[in-house]
Amino acid sequence: MSNPAPHPEVLAAFEQAKGFMPVDEGLALYAAAVEAAALGLPLLEVGTYCGRSTILLAAAARDAGVTAVTVDHHRGSEEQQPGWEYHDAGLVDPELTVTAADGTRTVRMDTLPTFRRTLFAAGLEDHVVALVGRSPRAAALWGRPLGLVFVDGGHTDEHATADYEGWAPHVAPGGLLVVHDVFPDPADGGQAPYRIYRRALESGAFAETSVTRSLRVLRRVADGV
Repeated sequence: MSNPAPHPEVLAAFEQAKGFMPVDEGLALYAAAVEAAALGLPLLEVGTYCGRSTILLAAAARDAGVTAVTVDHHRGSEEQQPGWEYHDAGLVDPELTVTAADGTRTVRMDTLPTFRRTLFAAGLEDHVVALVGRSPRAAALWGRPLGLVFVDGGHTDEHATADYEGWAPHVAPGGLLVVHDVFPDPADGGQAPYRIYRRALESGAFAETSVTRSLRVLRRVADGV
């Protein structure tokens, strides 16, 4: 049986949105979101950026009558700062850019306006709740089960571990934990997402259901993290 595919207009909006997720991983995320949405519980994403993957979660949520929630401080992760590989100068907030007398520039990213435009263009604003702030703080306030948790936030051990420990406990029985940028070989990318993926498997609480390039989908099969 083939995986469900998003409507053509949803896929087109995903492909047009600013972001890094390739189409094959996006389709795997969408299929996981459709499956998880059948539980009748919210779908939650950690790491919004400009909303590329949010489109897929929102479309699945809309069709199932549930809500997609996305969490981000919108100041960019470490690799999106000036001088790093994934920096986009178009996402710098000019009003918060300060040049000191010695010529040193202090720059602040702001992906929130682009994210809002992305959702508006896709016609999905009404199906998403955006939490603007640090993931651990949002997780500390959260108090209900989730059908899906998609971890795609900061890629340091500190951030990835905090995202896992903050949100994985809320995955409902039979719900899905999805981890992006899982690279078993350090030559392919950072190891923090790989380490939380391995931790989830070794806990016995989650079992892997699919692998699409760097995207891993795991199902909750027991209590714990």
